[in-house]
Amino acid sequence: MRIAIQMDPLEKVDINADTTFALAEEAQARGHKIFVYGPEHLSFDTGRLVARARPATVQRVKDTPGIFGEETVIDLASDIDVVLMRQDPPFDMSYITACHLLELLKGQTLVLNDPEFVRSGPEKLFPLLFPEIIPDTLISRDLKAIESFRQRHRDIIIKPLYGNGGAGVFRMKEDDSNFSSLMEMFLERTREPLIAQAFLPAVSNGDKRVILINGEAIGAINRRPKKGETRSNMHVGGTAEPTELSDIDRRICEIIGPELRRRDQLFVGIDVIGDKLTEVNVTSPTGIQELKRFSGIDAASIFWDCVQDRVAKS
Repeated sequence: MRIAIQMDPLEKVDINADTTFALAEEAQARGHKIFVYGPEHLSFDTGRLVARARPATVQRVKDTPGIFGEETVIDLASDIDVVLMRQDPPFDMSYITACHLLELLKGQTLVLNDPEFVRSGPEKLFPLLFPEIIPDTLISRDLKAIESFRQRHRDIIIKPLYGNGGAGVFRMKEDDSNFSSLMEMFLERTREPLIAQAFLPAVSNGDKRVILINGEAIGAINRRPKKGETRSNMHVGGTAEPTELSDIDRRICEIIGPELRRRDQLFVGIDVIGDKLTEVNVTSPTGIQELKRFSGIDAASIFWDCVQDRVAKS
């Protein structure tokens, strides 16, 4: 197959942690040809969706993860079999525009995850479809509503609705005098709502990342926050460690799996704290290299088995 990966610069990836690199590595090992490009190089041009891309060979060499061929313009409808949309958030208008453009390929080229539903199912909004398995949650920029939520729960997490990687996440206890200043900062910087959730003490034991492929749980890693931290994201110092799928994890996946399949969200990472679903990552979920190191489960191989089967049937 000819595979185009829309991603952040390949030159800057961590070969020992980056999930997109691992997906490209497995595709290459299967004999597929890889092209890489950034979303800024995606263009709609007089009825054609094209990308200024580079053929790439990936390698596990520190500081040189890719060897590139000559840049070329590829037609994503006629030159490519599969497009992977793998650039990291923030989930801003640039991200949404890329989704709209890639939607034009429907019926011609397989795009994963399906950009229509990536666009309509951001990480922190998708869980709202399943209120019975999420923490008490408020989405609002109404200061009185946020104050009331805080008074009701006394210990809450506040974060940007479209943020990522743990950026801008704050824990606000009942007696925290920084609340008013924090609200001023958030509400003056953006017109977007915030998300507030009841604090889950179980986070001290870690935030579990469960990997699902085609709506089925295949494995999990635990991300434990460093001492004195609430956030467990590895971007901010969280530590990955082995874990097993619990009965609760499997039940959560059984509840959300049919909707993921309906939306053609083939590769998904969900976040579970205790018995609660907190996020459904459909943009560029991570964690498969750690999963393979800890358990031997090869998510990249399972993913490409599914993709090859889809392309063969089409």
